Amino acid sequence: MRLLLMSDTHLPRRAKALPGELLERLPDADVVIHAGDWVDLATLDLLEERSRRLIGVYGNNDGPELRARLPEVAQAELAGVRLGVVHETGQSKGRERRCAERFPDLDVLVFGHSHIPWDTTAEGRLRLLNPGSPTDRRRQPYCTYLTAAIEAGRLTAVELHRLPPRR
Repeated sequence: MRLLLMSDTHLPRRAKALPGELLERLPDADVVIHAGDWVDLATLDLLEERSRRLIGVYGNNDGPELRARLPEVAQAELAGVRLGVVHETGQSKGRERRCAERFPDLDVLVFGHSHIPWDTTAEGRLRLLNPGSPTDRRRQPYCTYLTAAIEAGRLTAVELHRLPPRR
């Protein structure tokens, strides 16, 4: 099973559209995951139309229309992996402990908010992933997103992708 992970797209405020590279990967993904701060309904509609399966949550910058269509926290079992998605996890200090306590039944937690890529494991069991942002790099050198796979009930092949600068 192939996963495509993104967060914090902030369209159309931070960019006019999702990057072409990201859109080209949509047909290859079995599951597309968006960890909030969509800002516009058009991006949700686009990903719903082009994804085989979409798992998304709303973020702090998402208005009532998005909150009416998306949960604050999403959970799904994907090929034996218990996955959760949430936008905010608080400050980086203590994140692993807080998330392990809040989500004791998950194997993987995808989160956003900071626009900073993150990949750690909490208490030797909970994998924490933040794909960064494909449209708003903030203080990071690149805009980013993640791909991953699930094989034999395990998350594998987690890869951070750096996008070329927008012109």
